[in-house]
Amino acid sequence: MYTLSPFHLAIPVDDLARCVEFYETVLGCSPGRSSEQWADYNFFGHQLVLHYDPTHIGKKHYNEVDGKSVPVPHFGVVLPWQQFDDFANQLTQKGMSFVIEPYLRFEGLPGEQKTMFFYDPAGNALEFKAFKHLDQLFAT
Repeated sequence: MYTLSPFHLAIPVDDLARCVEFYETVLGCSPGRSSEQWADYNFFGHQLVLHYDPTHIGKKHYNEVDGKSVPVPHFGVVLPWQQFDDFANQLTQKGMSFVIEPYLRFEGLPGEQKTMFFYDPAGNALEFKAFKHLDQLFAT
């Protein structure tokens, strides 16, 4: 049996100040420790560290999933159902440019979920999901 626990993820960014602004003001992440080269955040209960890399170029590769072009690689979190809707609405009001607009997948089936994709200013792809029934996170 797996238990869900906080993860730690470090990602490259080509402009630390611009990404700090994005993660704090657009996504609403609380800052933690930082230096001139990195900044860490409470990323929805997980530790995300932005590391300055002046040579970083975000990847723009996609795989087709359910008729949508899903950015690869990507990372993100699973939110509670209503929090997903609230967060998606906040992003829309802030003018987020979605790669994949928030939508419902597998309606009425095991693993019913909402998902959305967008890029941070450094070209890192993010996915946010919500499962109607969290116990179906790994349902097939």
